Amino acid sequence: MKKYKNCQSCGMPLAKNEQRRGTEKNGEKSLKFCSHCYNQGEFSLPDISVEEMKGRVKEKIIKFGMPKFVAWFFTRNIHKLERWKK
Repeated sequence: MKKYKNCQSCGMPLAKNEQRRGTEKNGEKSLKFCSHCYNQGEFSLPDISVEEMKGRVKEKIIKFGMPKFVAWFFTRNIHKLERWKK
């Protein structure tokens, strides 16, 4: 199975996540999702839209002191991540 460098829900680099990865129902680390988005085999925000996710991530990036352009740059392709593919 493919191992991802970025969360396939929010785009955060998995190496930057305190716990690194979310967990599956069996307790194993998820290969796709960070611990902010996914735990015990379920999404933390199951009903969030891709646009809402982009907004949340932009807010977090700006809160950490990054310019709005950087926030846009890091969120521009969230819709292409595995969770959002239809």
